[in-house]
Amino acid sequence: MRLKNTMTIKQINASYLGNEDRILLRFNTQDQSEYRLWLTRRLTLFILTASSHLLAKMMQQDHSPNAKKAIDEFEKEAFTEALNTANAGARSYEAGIQFPIGFDPLLVIDASISLMKNGEKFTGEVGSNTGEFDDALSIDFILPSNSSLNLKLGRNMLRATCLLLDKLSTQASWRDAILTAQFDGETVSPADEINTHKVSLH
Repeated sequence: MRLKNTMTIKQINASYLGNEDRILLRFNTQDQSEYRLWLTRRLTLFILTASSHLLAKMMQQDHSPNAKKAIDEFEKEAFTEALNTANAGARSYEAGIQFPIGFDPLLVIDASISLMKNGEKFTGEVGSNTGEFDDALSIDFILPSNSSLNLKLGRNMLRATCLLLDKLSTQASWRDAILTAQFDGETVSPADEINTHKVSLH
C-alpha cells in the first residue's frame, strides 16, 4: 500500500518521549487529517543529514559554493528566529478528526529522500546538464506491512521540520549517535548497520 499526501500540510508537531527513546512526529492537513509516526534515533539523524545534503544540491544550481554556504546559514538563522517567534505566541496544535493510517503512531522502519524535477522524483546523476530541480524534496516513509507514506515538502516546510527535529535530537542527546548514509544517485537511504563514529556520506 502506498499513500501519497496530496493535501497541504497545515501544522507539524514533534516531541521526544524519553521512555520510548523516540520522537513522535505528527502533522495535520487542511482537510483535518492527521498522521502520527514514530521516528527512531537512526531515522531522525538520517533525515537531518540527507535533507541537508540534498538542499545543498538544490542550491548549487543557482549559487557558487561560497554564496550557497552564506545563504544557507542566513536561511537557518531566519527560520530559527521565525520558529522561536511563532512558538512564543502560537496557538496549540490542532488534532485531526480523521486518521488515514490509524490513530496509533506507526513506527517508520526506513526512509528515502529524493530531489524532484518536474513534479517527479529525480533518480539520475546530478551534473551540469541536469537542469533545474523543483523547490521541494520527496520523502518516502516505509511503514509496517510493506506500506509507505510519500510526502512532497517544499524547502521552507522541510527546513522548519528539520529545525524542529534537530532541536529534539539535541534534547535527546542523540548527537553522538552513529550514522552512515548511502547514496544511490541522488536518492538516499539510511544504512542497515551503523558501525562508525564518523558521519559518512558516499
